[in-house]
Amino acid sequence: MDAPSESDIAVDTFARDHLPPRGSWPELIFALPELRYSRRLNCVTHFLDRWIAQGHGHALCLIGEHESLTYRQLFERVNRIANVLVNRLGLRPGNRVLLRSGNTPMMVATYLAVIKAGGIVVATMPLLRAREIAYPVNKARIAIALCDYRLAEEMEAARAHAPGLERVVYWGGSGPDSLEALMAAESPAFTAADTAADDVCLIAFTSGTTGEPKGAMHFHRDMLAICDTYARHVVRAGPADRFIGSAPFAFTFGLAIILFPMRVGGSAVVLEKAGPDELAQAIGRDRATVCFTAPTAYRAMLSKLAAYDLSSLRRCISAGESLNRATFDNWKAATGLTLLDGIGGTEMLHIYLASPEDEVRPGATGRPVPGYEARVVDDAGQEVPPGTVGRLAVRGPTGCRYLADSRQTTYVKDGWNYPGDSYVMDEDGYFWYQARCDDMIVSSGYNISGPKVEAALLRHPDVLECGVVGAPDPDRGTIVKAYVVPAPGVAADSVLAKALQDFVKAEIAPYKYPRAIEFVESLPKTASGKIQRFALRRHPAEAAPQVLAASA
Repeated sequence: MDAPSESDIAVDTFARDHLPPRGSWPELIFALPELRYSRRLNCVTHFLDRWIAQGHGHALCLIGEHESLTYRQLFERVNRIANVLVNRLGLRPGNRVLLRSGNTPMMVATYLAVIKAGGIVVATMPLLRAREIAYPVNKARIAIALCDYRLAEEMEAARAHAPGLERVVYWGGSGPDSLEALMAAESPAFTAADTAADDVCLIAFTSGTTGEPKGAMHFHRDMLAICDTYARHVVRAGPADRFIGSAPFAFTFGLAIILFPMRVGGSAVVLEKAGPDELAQAIGRDRATVCFTAPTAYRAMLSKLAAYDLSSLRRCISAGESLNRATFDNWKAATGLTLLDGIGGTEMLHIYLASPEDEVRPGATGRPVPGYEARVVDDAGQEVPPGTVGRLAVRGPTGCRYLADSRQTTYVKDGWNYPGDSYVMDEDGYFWYQARCDDMIVSSGYNISGPKVEAALLRHPDVLECGVVGAPDPDRGTIVKAYVVPAPGVAADSVLAKALQDFVKAEIAPYKYPRAIEFVESLPKTASGKIQRFALRRHPAEAAPQVLAASA
């Protein structure tokens, strides 16, 4: 049956109540005609329902490893899940719902169902451990979770750390309480919640550069805006396009795989495991035309071109870490395709600096995506002349709004977003990346907080002190490297290094573990006792006397 109308249901105002004060928001710009949305809208109706109304329901929408769905099949699945949320789980508009899964058609369906029902999605990486899962649950006061049954162990362990989590429903298993069983008893019809364009529909948690992760809140209109700016003007996608990518849907970069094709009536290849081998194989098998992945993956695929057919590709988007000129040139020479570099972020939802293929300048990130403005400024926020290194500032139709977080005023100043990157702008308005302004390590497209890895290492009894930084690596671009001072009497050897790596994998998401460990007698510190990570990055041999190095 259809859900009750919103007027009959008390609305949960938690998200709106915990938006930052309006004076600390970035200035939002809607200059493009396509960005002038209706005051009331539910974004899912634009991605899904309208295609059914236009007779496009028979078209293929999602291509999964175990199932594929047309637009109508996805539409009905989304509606059944929305009915379960409202009728069985008591979802009210504004409630937050935790989602845990790899990239599957079912994950897409739950994501859209939560938003269609008026809820707010909080998606999490499948590799997160119990403590990492519990943090967003507590921060966003989440009572309902939908989870792939294969991730049940850590999900159940997280409940001990998150007393407010009242109900977890699993899919993929069996039994009367499974999501599939509940869906079977519900109607395939559902009227989308009457939400406003500026109602929160997504809280995306950052990896956390320092301190705890921050929850970036995004509106219904934001989900459309990234399609109507970057996808429309840079990717230039159409209904014949088939998207593929490696980013988990919990990363906002991964939204490109779902939302961009659905905005234009195209299709998406959805991969649970999307390493370079799996990605290359799926491109050939499913004839993908648009690929989103990190430079690391493009470098890895270069050595596999003889084994896989990538001839269907027409657009290759690179983001997640800096794209070096060698990778750009080698990919172009081998495939004839131009890598489209870009930079975005969780706070901005997606990419805001990039150039379409006919405007690419090799080595440059690009120019502001239509709909956005960018500049390079000094520490006082004053714009610097072309050719001068400074801080990147950007604004547009999307922007940073942290969930109840004092760090809002660090990211947003005078109406501009400050993503934390150093750039140079040339005379033609192209932006050239220089470095990160903080301690975030970007490895193989993953954002990894050095302090978080340090915290995990310090929980091991054999670690006295440690410092974690990014170190250059020819294959991954950057790897996580830990400088460790062992506890007194502990042998600093390869056995300990392996034990510490395994320990970190068990404490936090495994991809964050230090791939290189160097044991040292002491760490460089300031007069106040703070670790000088910049010294470890710049002069590791001079900054920390080496005892023994070990890598894995």
